[in-house]
Amino acid sequence: MWKGVLTGAACLLGVLAWSASLPAAELLVGTASTDITPAEPVALVGQFNLRIARTVETPLTANVVVLESREGDRSLDTAIMVSCDLIGIPMEVVRLVREEVQKRLPDVDAQKIFLNGTHTHTAPVLVPGSFVLPAQGVTPVEEYRAFLVGRIADAIAEAWKNRGPGSVSWGLGHAVVAYNRRAVYANGSAQMYGRTNVPEFRGLEGYEDHDVDSMFFWNEAGKLIAIIVDVACTAQEVESRSTVNADFWHPVRQVLHRRYGSDVCVLGWIGAAGDQSPHLMYRKAADERMVKLRGLTRMEEIARRIEAAVDEAYEAVKEDRHTGVPLVHAVETIALPMRLVTEAECAEAKAAVQQAADEIAKDPKATDRLQRRLKWHEATVERFEKQQTDPAPTYEVEIHVLRIGDAVVCTNPFELFTDFGIRIKARSRAVQTFVVQLVGPGTYLPTERAVRGGSYSAVVHSNQVGPEGGQVLVDRTVALIDSLWAKKD
Repeated sequence: MWKGVLTGAACLLGVLAWSASLPAAELLVGTASTDITPAEPVALVGQFNLRIARTVETPLTANVVVLESREGDRSLDTAIMVSCDLIGIPMEVVRLVREEVQKRLPDVDAQKIFLNGTHTHTAPVLVPGSFVLPAQGVTPVEEYRAFLVGRIADAIAEAWKNRGPGSVSWGLGHAVVAYNRRAVYANGSAQMYGRTNVPEFRGLEGYEDHDVDSMFFWNEAGKLIAIIVDVACTAQEVESRSTVNADFWHPVRQVLHRRYGSDVCVLGWIGAAGDQSPHLMYRKAADERMVKLRGLTRMEEIARRIEAAVDEAYEAVKEDRHTGVPLVHAVETIALPMRLVTEAECAEAKAAVQQAADEIAKDPKATDRLQRRLKWHEATVERFEKQQTDPAPTYEVEIHVLRIGDAVVCTNPFELFTDFGIRIKARSRAVQTFVVQLVGPGTYLPTERAVRGGSYSAVVHSNQVGPEGGQVLVDRTVALIDSLWAKKD
């Protein structure tokens, strides 16, 4: 862990030196969008059972905004931000995208590229071996991944080449989109999507973040060209379907395109939402009645709320545009302490592995249903065994902290429980802080309270990193944010 912290400290000193005298530079902005919808049947990721999608309900897209600050002919810093209708972004995909971008744009710093997933559970599998796929009739994971990487790299190159002088503003709105999805009971236990209409129910476990953070970009002529929308809610309203679907971000883009123009690039970011989702936990009948009376689907209702929040922010900030803003982008790899597997948890995992293996032996057709769960528990056993020789294991993650004027964007690769995001926002020196999760593969990172409650998302099988590592992540992120305001501009 200390090696990672020392590496981070060296990076921090570099950023401090960089931010000591931030010039008023020209801001360049470029945008692009690309279709990443699979052409053939694909396996979907997001559930434990294998699902093959043979129908496309909505397109999947990757949307790109590139930023560069320049002083004359000198480039000061860059940021290349890509939002994808995917469950998460495996680091192998990040590596491949950066390599392809370097081929197209050799002078661009590929480390300044970050990709986020919107966490739709109805998008293709990206990690080979996640499921046992049929020998024929389904697109191999590697084939879709190569298609995806090429499309994203092309879009980044397009956005970079079309960048030009622009301006930016940021604003805050609010919308009830997410609900804490962990119900707590009288005995102290918790359960994801647990029943709330029982006498034992005592409340929802954590805070709900209803902020909608928006960022707007205009070109030199004053035309709006991009909107970034950050909502602390994963895109999984239709998560159990066996179809390709971008979930609620598709109708969100539709309503924003109708409102602001079809050529406006819309990036969807997911704030800290490991314990939040769009699924209703109580008052379902009242909510569903209102949606029905409005003549909307549930996803259209979500889009309506997000559009209202974006409009609210836009009307307030549209004249508060900034061109010569500080743009400073820090990238750091840190080593977080992993959550340790106890002997009891290892024994539980071994029992689950054996049970799954027995079921498969009795009925080979059960493989599709049990393969992912089998691997889930096997990974816990492997972690416990590694702890015997490495009792203080660490988990390396890449984080980005990007200052744009008085706003800051900070990323993490997790399904980060909302309280951690609140800790970052509360301590941030920025006027407005955008927390972006799933800039990476995604694994739940629970709070201390959640671990005490147990259940899926807060048990060790769901986590690489636990509450201790979550606080390290918060502290390092805040330190980097502080460094970007270390000296007066």
